[in-house]
Amino acid sequence: MTTAAFDPKEFLSTLTSRPGVYRMVDEGEKVIYVGKARNLKKRLASYFRKNIPSPKTRSMVAQIRRIEITITHTENEALILENNLIKELKPRYNILLRDDKSYPYIHLSTHHRYPRVSSYRGARSGQGRYFGPYPSAGAVRETLNLMQKLFQVRQCEDSFFGNRSRPCLQYQIKRCSAPCTGLISEQCYREDVRHAELFLEGKSGTVIDELVERMKTASQALEFELAARYRDQIGSLRRIQERQYVSGAGGDLDVIAAVVKNGVGCVQVFFIRDGRNLGNKSWFPRHTDNSDAAELLAAFLPQYYLSGGSRCREIPADILLNQPLEEGEWLAGVLTAQAGHKVNIRNRLRGERIRWVQLAEANAAAA
Repeated sequence: MTTAAFDPKEFLSTLTSRPGVYRMVDEGEKVIYVGKARNLKKRLASYFRKNIPSPKTRSMVAQIRRIEITITHTENEALILENNLIKELKPRYNILLRDDKSYPYIHLSTHHRYPRVSSYRGARSGQGRYFGPYPSAGAVRETLNLMQKLFQVRQCEDSFFGNRSRPCLQYQIKRCSAPCTGLISEQCYREDVRHAELFLEGKSGTVIDELVERMKTASQALEFELAARYRDQIGSLRRIQERQYVSGAGGDLDVIAAVVKNGVGCVQVFFIRDGRNLGNKSWFPRHTDNSDAAELLAAFLPQYYLSGGSRCREIPADILLNQPLEEGEWLAGVLTAQAGHKVNIRNRLRGERIRWVQLAEANAAAA
């Protein structure tokens, strides 16, 4: 499948067995494919065997005019360099993750005397706490709306907050406790903020337990209006718990399934944080024709998790897949180094986790 312009035998005889990255270049001097290898010589030799089963690979090899290599110190360095080059060069034979904006988070300005909750995108380098990621701006808006109803923590800009002489409409409709005009004490407001934090951490049960005790105390003191308010909060929190809680999925994990159907590839990601289902999102990478689901997943994961700078993804402790990943341990090692905590990539699952992977796969097939 090669031409006289490129002699694979001669090229392979010069190669090292060290880890690195290779770039296949066509006659127009365009890079058509970027790959990584633990052993450059062994990996590149595999392209020039007889009877290559993949039509896509045969077509690609037929267009090679030269191959450039970069030797790296480690296998992990090779994986990261490959990802960076794919993003930069966008070769036509690499499966490409379509570019998208960074995920939205909820920001709580805990450094402020009267903290504010708000939607946030970008580098999480400022003061305060960040909760997420959420799969969409709509999911953030829904959560912020719930928090207004439940805890009445302010969402206004600091400039607006600092110039109020009387409560705004949010106070009138019971969506804010009006700390701007002193209608709630700093101590009571801080308590509402603490409950909001617990809620965002997925610890609604702790909040409910505290509110139950407050409701009992208020009832015993014949403060029935206050007791009714606590009762309503408790009811709302329990309904949210029932809707969001994922049985058997404590902690943080991403559930990822890849499906290729009629030449179109889809990757579905479910976000589980602190045992709560925050929602899901679909991706439709480019150049997926003649690729199977395992190839799609192998190409998707490094591009998805190894984005740099302010666009860096949050990497959970567990990543559950619907396909086996040939280089899963390799990628898990790189992600562990980047995340600063142990990352497990799992395909052999049981119980509730299998059902979540099946659900992600069904969503990918239906997208």
